[in-house]
Amino acid sequence: MNTTSSIDSVRRRTFSPGVLPTVVLLVLLPCLLALGFWQLSRAEEKRQLLAINEARQQAAPVSISELEREPDPSYRRVHLQGFFDARHSLLLDNRTRDGKAGVELLQPFYDQLSGLWVLLNRGWLPWPDRRASPQFTTPDDLMQLQGWVYVPLESDWQLKGTEAGGEWPRLITAVEVQKLWQQLGRGGLNYEVRLQPGPAALRADWPVVAMNPDKHTGYAVQWFAMAAALVGLFIYLGLFNARENRNEPSHHHA
Repeated sequence: MNTTSSIDSVRRRTFSPGVLPTVVLLVLLPCLLALGFWQLSRAEEKRQLLAINEARQQAAPVSISELEREPDPSYRRVHLQGFFDARHSLLLDNRTRDGKAGVELLQPFYDQLSGLWVLLNRGWLPWPDRRASPQFTTPDDLMQLQGWVYVPLESDWQLKGTEAGGEWPRLITAVEVQKLWQQLGRGGLNYEVRLQPGPAALRADWPVVAMNPDKHTGYAVQWFAMAAALVGLFIYLGLFNARENRNEPSHHHA
């Protein structure tokens, strides 16, 4: 009897998952594990952002001039003094609060302390009837305000609806601050500043992160569970096929 063929036969009887299940495992398992670890990294990133935000919200506000020297301006509190530009208002669409449709109002603000323009997000206002424009008013006197710098996690902002020649206020779905200053021919801070509750602020209750760390962790658990189920199914098929092979009649040749 051929020794090599005898060993292969024993292996097939012990564990025989088949070619297709093996290929599926080799393709899907790394993807599932990668997605799980990616969600864990996102959860850790969000935890760090929340910690940074909490610490910086406790710090004293700085001027725009001081802010420009900061290597990481995200969530820094700033104080401003100057005037709103009511003419060039932006309405950030697709914003909801308590299940109600609305927009966020963003307006240029000239900061006299630094000589720079700042794009201020004054907060949310309802827009129940899309046939009529959202109604808002703009203070026209000298304002002293406080806000905090918002830096998006992903650099995927696009400026929509702010092309030259359009009517104001302009409805947009996302904001690119630097491009706005270029269009207006102004020197300005390249970050959105969100007003804190106070003078000129509307409903200013933005979440720090869109998805909390626990939700990312939950998604990671789901991906890892799917990976474990895939491995379990692979093992089951291997043992099941081996058992079926053992039950088949065997023919041995000397």
